[in-house]
Amino acid sequence: MSTESQIHETTVEDSIEAAATTVGSAWPLHSFVTANPLSGFEDQPFHEAAAEAERLFGSDGYPSVDVFRAAWNDGQIDSELLQQELVDYGYDDDPEALLNRMEMARADDGDSTDDTASTADEAVDLLLTKWLAAFLDQGQTEWPMPNREEGFYTAFRTVARHDRNLPNSGSIADRPDEPVAAIEEVLVDSPVDQWETIFEYHLTALPGWTGLIKQQADSDDAWQSTYPISLVDYLAVRLTIANLLGSPIEPPTEWTDAADTAGDEVPLAEVWLTAWERTYREELVDVVAEASGSLSEAEDSGRPDAQMVFCIDTRSEIIRRHIESTGAYETHGYAGFFGIPMRHEGYDSDVTVDACPPIVDAQHRITDRPTSGTDATRDAYDRWQQTTEMGHNVLKALKSNAATAFSFVESAGAGYGAALAARTLVPDRFSAFTDSVDHSHHSHEFCEPSVDYNPDAMTELREGLTLDEKVEYAETAFDLMGWEQFARLVVFTGHASETSNNPFGSSLDCGACAGNPGGPSARVLAAICNDEAVKDELRARGHDIPEDTLFLAGEHNTTTDEITLYTSDIPESHADDVDQLQADLDTARAGAAAERAESMGTDTDGLTETERRAADWAETRPEWGLAGNASFVIGPRDLTAGCDLDGRAFLHSYDWSTDPDGEALEAIMAGPMVVTQWINNQYYFATVDTATFGSGSKVTHNPVGNVGVYQGNGGDLLTGLPLQSVMADDETPYHQPLRLSTVIHAPVDRVTDILSANEEVTQLLDNGWLSLTVVDPTQNHGTFHYAGELEWTALDADERTAEPIGTTTRVAPTADD
Repeated sequence: MSTESQIHETTVEDSIEAAATTVGSAWPLHSFVTANPLSGFEDQPFHEAAAEAERLFGSDGYPSVDVFRAAWNDGQIDSELLQQELVDYGYDDDPEALLNRMEMARADDGDSTDDTASTADEAVDLLLTKWLAAFLDQGQTEWPMPNREEGFYTAFRTVARHDRNLPNSGSIADRPDEPVAAIEEVLVDSPVDQWETIFEYHLTALPGWTGLIKQQADSDDAWQSTYPISLVDYLAVRLTIANLLGSPIEPPTEWTDAADTAGDEVPLAEVWLTAWERTYREELVDVVAEASGSLSEAEDSGRPDAQMVFCIDTRSEIIRRHIESTGAYETHGYAGFFGIPMRHEGYDSDVTVDACPPIVDAQHRITDRPTSGTDATRDAYDRWQQTTEMGHNVLKALKSNAATAFSFVESAGAGYGAALAARTLVPDRFSAFTDSVDHSHHSHEFCEPSVDYNPDAMTELREGLTLDEKVEYAETAFDLMGWEQFARLVVFTGHASETSNNPFGSSLDCGACAGNPGGPSARVLAAICNDEAVKDELRARGHDIPEDTLFLAGEHNTTTDEITLYTSDIPESHADDVDQLQADLDTARAGAAAERAESMGTDTDGLTETERRAADWAETRPEWGLAGNASFVIGPRDLTAGCDLDGRAFLHSYDWSTDPDGEALEAIMAGPMVVTQWINNQYYFATVDTATFGSGSKVTHNPVGNVGVYQGNGGDLLTGLPLQSVMADDETPYHQPLRLSTVIHAPVDRVTDILSANEEVTQLLDNGWLSLTVVDPTQNHGTFHYAGELEWTALDADERTAEPIGTTTRVAPTADD
């Protein structure tokens, strides 16, 4: 390659990389990762990012006036706090007049909106999405696109010449072999300094597909390795199609002019939003500050009967409350991948999954392998799986084959119809029947995770962990949670959702496990902690683990609140303890399920209703997921124990007194706090603009390629949360769209030092993507709110609100259209 060609390739690729920051990554639906859709704008103030997104995507960045008015009327926005915010930004009108002004301004903006997309642009999108769907299909289609292993651009060149919808399609074969050269050929008349703007225009035309390609290109999963695609490929194909259709390559003047008109003035909507957030936050801070003053006076309650570690997920807050009420149990919060950055392969799985947050790279491969002496159980499981898989494949073939469809209906129609009727009319009973048939067929009963380091394994990542790594992960978990004592039973509890016929099912699984169930991660940490060599080393490091402490794993079903304990190898010495714990978990489940059922707007028995929703294949809202999330509390559980936080708070256990150097707190702030901000902003933006940042109604979804959904029969991938995840009905949000309020229980100077050493975290705070308040136990439990630029504002307790948490009103959902 000549030097000149290398320079041009660098220019093209660098320009594409810069332009791509405007589009956030999007994960396939089977591994849905909740992320801030405007993550590429986090280096800008929130209101500037919202304005830029409006230009690029035509989106709304703030709640509607009706939503603000409803919150104001319901008392969710404190009058005094609102007045303070309005005065600070120079507004002196009364709130109702300001709401009317905001409503009129938005109406004027709507009237002046100019859709610059031409018919030719729409034709480009239509043809491009057809080829993207064919190439990126992950096993849904019966006839896959040829030559995919050669990459998207090359596969397109070899096949698209036969596309009758493309004028002069035969000329595609004459295009350059390399995608960079193909791009340069189309841009030959465009100045190089305009390339980034051109790329930005074309990448934001289909942000859903662009986000998926961006994520795929950055991953090393099996699909990307086998069928590679990049943004360079994507733009080479898009520009080729645009050129053939005569669609403009450069963006229209109105589009580029809008980039120069965005101001830095904070809009009125953000003032209202800030007042709403302060109202919620200061209620929470009052609770934490008051509890902080009581911690040192609390009497030691002795050794708990069991300690249960849950994911920091907001849904865990509900079940934790109910468990604590049933006996002498402690519950703790820890990121749901339990600190193990692993790539996991299930016993009967054909693929591996990265079971860790997207900001963490997997370091270890863990495989579920059968243990000795379990051959009979394993054989029974294998036979059952083979039978069900064979039946599924036969049924699929019969239904999709025109030659056999009619005979299939004649021979199996009655029985198949009866099964369909039962599944539709009595889904909970149908599910109970099928569960009773295969209740004994679970791989965890005869498998163990391969936690021991295997230097001979021929895999892309090292299999297992060394002794030093095991000790490090266990000690990190105990240090981050501030543990100083251990119960007879310690249960690491992952979580997963149970739904039927739900393309967005993985969005309800563990976000810390990249949209996968958390049970495997829990099993790995439990296996590590039960290792006698690990316990000996931990004791030598000062962790007083009693000889009778047993570590278990479990999984919390967030739809039904059932908790499954993995007890296949429990010693007799702990059998009674486990039985008692399971009985109390069943009691806690009933209370939590009743609470969830009430949030769904039904007065049906909680257990019955949650089980029905899990099994009903017509249910568009099996559970609320993390809807309602608004805060993140980092501190001892005693700060919030006994307080109903309404399932709105992420809770991470932390004890500042056991963390003298602040290393544990720094890890929490740089990891889980950033991830919860992503989750919070995903829900926020999906609520304020479901059409742009969400995915509309599930009722009209059309799954495509096992990677995403359309609304209708084509167009851009809709990668955000569906309407049923955030809205009570088409107009009324169930999720209150508030940015994340973080409350940390620690010395404020320690937090300042951490922020000064973590520029990216500080940037999120300075730009208003989340807020931070510190309750300082070393300064008479005073509270300090982060004011930006590493400065703090001391809050006077008398000036804070004193209303109890959990009194806000959220509208119950209505029936879906």
